Amino acid sequence: MRERSQNVAETLVFNLDDLSDNTLWDMWVRGEVEDLLDLPYEGIRVEIIGGQIVVSPAPTVAHAGILTDISTALTTAPSRDRDVPWVPTQVVNLWRETAGKSAIPDLVVLAADVLKAAANADAFGLSPDEIEMVVEVTSPGNSEQDRPPTSGRRLAEPNKWSRYAQVEIPYYLLVDRSPKEAKTTLYCIPDRSTGAYLHRESWEFGETIQLPEPFNVEIETRRWQPWKK
Repeated sequence: MRERSQNVAETLVFNLDDLSDNTLWDMWVRGEVEDLLDLPYEGIRVEIIGGQIVVSPAPTVAHAGILTDISTALTTAPSRDRDVPWVPTQVVNLWRETAGKSAIPDLVVLAADVLKAAANADAFGLSPDEIEMVVEVTSPGNSEQDRPPTSGRRLAEPNKWSRYAQVEIPYYLLVDRSPKEAKTTLYCIPDRSTGAYLHRESWEFGETIQLPEPFNVEIETRRWQPWKK
């Protein structure tokens, strides 16, 4: 039933075969999954990814700092299109009511009026068609959920990279802190049928990220570092 590390700071994966997708989804919406798992600590993120419950710890300071840098660049860039002000927000449910699947991106970027309408409606989460870009920063325990499959391998169950493409989120910004990668990649042109993004552009840590239209924003990465080995 449970695959877990002895270190509670790492990502935990739970396979609950005795629960149907609909039952699991209903419990997730009601906020009951955490009680079902009976985890002995707080400050966690619970997602339904690839038919499994994935529990991730709170981000490290360096992880959170990268998200702050991206948020600051998006909200303060002088060249941004004032007709469509883009707003970043953290730890918001991304869900599809018809699919019974959900994820919680590190950061979502959407139009300010869309976020305001969702907040006024006290919405449970945001639907894919309300979001212009999602952002993920990798961690040692769950980086494979965020990256494209290696060597063209198709996944038995879609991970977050594939899921974002399937629901046609236009842009996916992936900051990979692995010492073997240490780069940021912007994926675009999602293909619903294959669950893949068809175009990408990458920047090494230390280089300035150039987000294209509709954002037209530069993000400095000089302070970004890989995680410790």
